[in-house]
Amino acid sequence: MGRVVYFDCPSGASGDMILGALVDAGVSVEALRAELDKLGVPGWTLGVREVRRGAFRATKVDVQVDRDVPRVQRHLADITGILGGSGLAPGLVATATRIFARLAEAEARVHGTTVDEVHFHEVGAIDAIVDVTGAVIGLHLLGAETVHVSALPLGGGFVDTAHGRMPIPGPGTAELLRGFPVVDTGVRAELVTPTGAAILTTLAAGGGPMPAMTVELVGYGAGTADLPGTPNVLRCFVGEGAEAGGTETIVQVETTIDDMSPQLYEPLMDRLFEVGALDVFLTPVVMKRSRPGTVLTALCPPDRVGDLARVLFEESTTIGVRWTAMSRARLEREMVTLTTAYGAVPAKVSRLGGRIVTVTPEFAEVARIAREKSLPVREVLDQARADARRVRDR
Repeated sequence: MGRVVYFDCPSGASGDMILGALVDAGVSVEALRAELDKLGVPGWTLGVREVRRGAFRATKVDVQVDRDVPRVQRHLADITGILGGSGLAPGLVATATRIFARLAEAEARVHGTTVDEVHFHEVGAIDAIVDVTGAVIGLHLLGAETVHVSALPLGGGFVDTAHGRMPIPGPGTAELLRGFPVVDTGVRAELVTPTGAAILTTLAAGGGPMPAMTVELVGYGAGTADLPGTPNVLRCFVGEGAEAGGTETIVQVETTIDDMSPQLYEPLMDRLFEVGALDVFLTPVVMKRSRPGTVLTALCPPDRVGDLARVLFEESTTIGVRWTAMSRARLEREMVTLTTAYGAVPAKVSRLGGRIVTVTPEFAEVARIAREKSLPVREVLDQARADARRVRDR
């Protein structure tokens, strides 16, 4: 499972809290500043200090913007231009860009506009750009291979934004949290900011309980406000994941249909896979008045729920879609190429604790070889499975 960072967010999450937790866990401030300087954006400094939040000692990180630097509204293209023109490594640029793209998608959806037309207000400011990019850099400096996040508290009340007075969580944050586990802790304040939601829900391989891991480092990042009865801290656990495989959060999206032509299911399933479904399957059911129907079930990452729901509404006759977040354990896997008597066949290798458990030939390639050689599919599949067993036994 490799190097794991688990963010425990009892009081929510923001960009500066994430940065503070990473620094407190061991990220070098000097190394972080050196990487952030590669953005080529002038007019800011990074302030780091130790504070107390309730009974906790924590690190507070502030992006301090020079007074003479105007706060400007930026589009996604402006931010991707800054990232693309920076001296940061391509992998870091790609990850930070993905976070801002999700922010733009969320804003576009709730405001009824396009991604290109979205104006970033608070999120487009220098401090937000540094927060997002700094979080990506900090995780890289810690060697994080997988990120997991606890359920996020929703908060409550109202907050003043560039769009006016908004209920908490704001519409952009609520959109980003779709499909992600959340809780209501009773605190009436903004606990999860759009920046914090975008960073964590984009990078998280799973949301919920801490995965099996050996904890080596713990860091505490402080929020700005003092919350009543709750220490305003976010903490991260850093360590090695258990070899038995990883746990992750996926979402099961379902709808029940009783009035659609069977011919339409194949293109519908193809579209669902195109927008990020991990698996799609159909279950026959008997509905009210003894009518035959079909339950369509799709599994997807939390950030793809909206896309799957949109496809279901566009491509099927359903008028309602439901979803449930759930945890799953998955084996480590990789694709290899088997050398068989009939040619090269790709296969999926799954491991448990480093030991090969299964080697599964790709059936589509087996069928293609059988067609080309005018052989029974069963014969080619048996040969591929025999070669797969030899790989497993080695």
